[in-house]
Amino acid sequence: MAYTDLREFIRALERAGELKRIQTEVDPILEISEIADRVSKNGGPALLFENVKGSSMPVLINAFGSPRRMELALGVESLDEISDRIREHLNTKPPEGLLDKLKMLPRMAEIGAFFPKHVKDGPVREVVREENFSLLELPVLQCWPQDGGRTITFSAVFSRNPETGKRNCGLYRMQVYDERTTGMHWQIHKQGAEHFRRAGKASDSERMEVAVAIGTDPTVTFAAIAPLPPDLDEMIFAGFLRGKPVEMMRCRTVDLEVPATAEIVIEGYVDLAERRTEGPFGDHTGFYSLADDYPVFHATCLSHRKNPIYSTTLVGRPPMEDCHMGRAIERIFLPLMQLQLPEIVDVHLPFEGIFHNLMLVSIRKSYPGHARKVMNAIWSLGQAMFTKCVVVVDEDVNVQDVGEVAWKALNHIDPERDIQFVLGPIDSLDHASRLANFGSKMGIDATRKWPSEGFQRPWPDEIRMDPRIKALVDAKWKDLGL
Repeated sequence: MAYTDLREFIRALERAGELKRIQTEVDPILEISEIADRVSKNGGPALLFENVKGSSMPVLINAFGSPRRMELALGVESLDEISDRIREHLNTKPPEGLLDKLKMLPRMAEIGAFFPKHVKDGPVREVVREENFSLLELPVLQCWPQDGGRTITFSAVFSRNPETGKRNCGLYRMQVYDERTTGMHWQIHKQGAEHFRRAGKASDSERMEVAVAIGTDPTVTFAAIAPLPPDLDEMIFAGFLRGKPVEMMRCRTVDLEVPATAEIVIEGYVDLAERRTEGPFGDHTGFYSLADDYPVFHATCLSHRKNPIYSTTLVGRPPMEDCHMGRAIERIFLPLMQLQLPEIVDVHLPFEGIFHNLMLVSIRKSYPGHARKVMNAIWSLGQAMFTKCVVVVDEDVNVQDVGEVAWKALNHIDPERDIQFVLGPIDSLDHASRLANFGSKMGIDATRKWPSEGFQRPWPDEIRMDPRIKALVDAKWKDLGL
């Protein structure tokens, strides 16, 4: 099921009992964050604050903050439906004859439906202002006490590769400095930052055009955080998730397109020569990311729907809303990882590892050193390169059960033999690395060791009760009164 816009998603959440409307006046400075943190930690609903101090706009938060809400956001009963669709497309064989080609026509029509649809106008242009507007009109949150300022946290940021013209959409935070300027938190490894670097190499460029959409339909928001290949348009992926194209329209003051059904759009540019201090910011690590110099975004136009809804998110110590989005990425993108590493049975990114600190991987081990091959391959895959610790176990270990992994791994490793360290790129938010963006990573081979790996001792069997005794006790269980 595809939602037309954020409002339709809100109605779906309400029908499902997953949304709470709040009429009590609340302050966007810290108070909304404290409420949202308590609710998310306790598995509570999405929150729609309808009386926000200093603004006429309602604030939506925690909309993706549970497994069920992630399924509702993507229009499925189970995330496996999406991963199965991906597998189906990946396993499609090229047509060999006329009959095969005819059979492929429905599939080709479905693929064509993924591509964005260009429209001349849309609801987000109900109110347009190129003069006399202020970003301070938006109910932007200050999330945590030591934050450098109020920060837009759920902004789908659109830019274009200046060399190829290909579009990128990423979810980057934007600290509001004043009425018309914000920080643009492009971490060094992100595609927005790559576009910025390439724009700086163009001799006739002084600025880079950017457009920001807030309150998009949930598939667009999710696509903005998805670890897609650099040249794959996120709006095509959003179309795949929706099952129909995202409607895109051209901006007024920049040569970019944005979702026509967004709640709010901010158009503008980033000056290639300008930097300003951004941060600190209470981040999803549970610690404050440090203040640093980042590019500055200048707003040239503010457009929005009548009575717009401001969509935002809060990050901090897990579990929080972004954990459930990360979990969805884990499940949905497993087939793509298996395409490159078919020996992988399953992967799990525990919430406590905040996506990039810990990955648990089960494999079908086929040769000596296989676990180490998988570790190194993972560190070469897109955003997986940031994974600080990779633990590889055998295929019979359920990596979704962290307790089982810990039990098996701690029983199976000889630390000196089975742990390896490598140096390489590190997530920009890692405050423990020796240098910003560069540090060490650890791999643990927790598979059963083979004689061909130099292990000559017998490997013991796992303790299991005789099935006959289990059946006997099952029959007596009620009588035992336990």
